[in-house]
Amino acid sequence: MCRLFGLSSAPHRTRATFWLLDAPDSLSQQSHREPDGTGLGYFTPDGAPVVHKAPVAAYQDRDFAQEARQVESATFLAHIRFASTGALEIRNTHPFEQRGRLFAHNGVIEDLDQLDDRLGPDVSLVRGATDSERFFALITQQTEHHGGDLAAGIEHAARWIAQHLSLFSLNLIITTRDELWALRYPETHPLYFLRRPAGGQHGTRHLDHSGSHGHMRMHSAHLARHSAVAVASEPMDDSPHWHMMEPGELLHVGHDLQVTRHVVLPDAPVHQLGLDDLRAEAAASQRAV
Repeated sequence: MCRLFGLSSAPHRTRATFWLLDAPDSLSQQSHREPDGTGLGYFTPDGAPVVHKAPVAAYQDRDFAQEARQVESATFLAHIRFASTGALEIRNTHPFEQRGRLFAHNGVIEDLDQLDDRLGPDVSLVRGATDSERFFALITQQTEHHGGDLAAGIEHAARWIAQHLSLFSLNLIITTRDELWALRYPETHPLYFLRRPAGGQHGTRHLDHSGSHGHMRMHSAHLARHSAVAVASEPMDDSPHWHMMEPGELLHVGHDLQVTRHVVLPDAPVHQLGLDDLRAEAAASQRAV
């Protein structure tokens, strides 16, 4: 089941259609937990972030989430939430926006009082109750402490959490108007990326990605003509060129689609949590992946 999906076609703006929760049959299956939230983020031509999201806490929210959304952007970020912390409210639904960046996270972080202490006055960046938004705030703080270097901000924020807090997974995607970053840490959950040439592996096809359980789908005719890089919690089509990121690896997709990859967190977390260590709600959210 896809939790995270990011795509960049920079420098080209791509018109794409997204469906989230596009599988009423799978929603009725008792073997899979129903999603608690859904969100899509992208950027206007002048670089302003736009977020459409719903907590999926009522039928009207589910109808909103299932509606096909056609948008245009050089980068996209989509997320399906299975709640581990925070009520089913819009303020707790991914993606989150800070300083013109969009963020989505897959995992669990505990000891949030210590994280709030570390944030200090920057806790004001947090509008909801989730561990994810606090993690984002720490990245924003550390990015500013490192002169606006977002890669350094991600690395230092994740390393501090790995050394001081109990965690299950820190997998994330961050997008700006023309760049994308992804982190897989530790090895708890997979995270894949795909360098897709124009037209895909056959050279003539539009993009049509769909998660294996049908909760997330993206279609773009523009990508029959333009290259792209995708990052997702699972391979989203039958291309043999999806690659699993290494544990601790930070991936960056630049404004020209150049991909750089570095293992920035080679060591295991000091306080690694397993499923049996999590609260029942948090464990259920991670089994649903």
